Amino acid sequence: MIRPLLRLAVIGACALALSGCISLLPKSKSAQLYRFGAVPPAASAPARPNAVAVFRANGSFQGEAADDRMLTVTGGKAAYIADTRWVAPAEILFNEAVVNAFDGSPIRLIGRGQLGRSAYALRTDVRTFEVRYDSGSNAAPTVVVRLHAALIRADQSNVGEQDFEARVPATDNRVGEIVTAYNKAVDDVLGKLVTWTATAAT
Repeated sequence: MIRPLLRLAVIGACALALSGCISLLPKSKSAQLYRFGAVPPAASAPARPNAVAVFRANGSFQGEAADDRMLTVTGGKAAYIADTRWVAPAEILFNEAVVNAFDGSPIRLIGRGQLGRSAYALRTDVRTFEVRYDSGSNAAPTVVVRLHAALIRADQSNVGEQDFEARVPATDNRVGEIVTAYNKAVDDVLGKLVTWTATAAT
């Protein structure tokens, strides 16, 4: 009986020693946080007196890029940038950017649960939201943002559909420059969206 007890004691001592070693390992590096889209103003710009009310319908967002990680594509391989995160899921930040883009425009967006009658409904689907390394993993990449928009009238008749795409090369293969390219691409796409919506609905 003594030998089995001794064996258990040795095993327990080894496990305790290993657990002590594990606790001494350095903690994982904290992720750097970034955001895209203009910071929303403290107060929204007042809607124009003749602004056209448009309901913002639920849309989709590229699934692999919808959370807080930055998606990269090199050839046929996809990966995420290590130790780097958006401050919130990309889908949420993009929705905020859409609202801010229409602020002060001829269009007054109405979200779900907001009061007001709308003459149109706008659906936006983000089909592509990624960093592409078309020239290899060490070269400066290109940020690609592609958006599909559909505008319909209150009677469900179709007004039109349109694709908007922006490809913005980063000036260097660094996260800061990639985030700058994301901001430019999002601004470009949303600027086109606002212009197209205002033209189609007015």
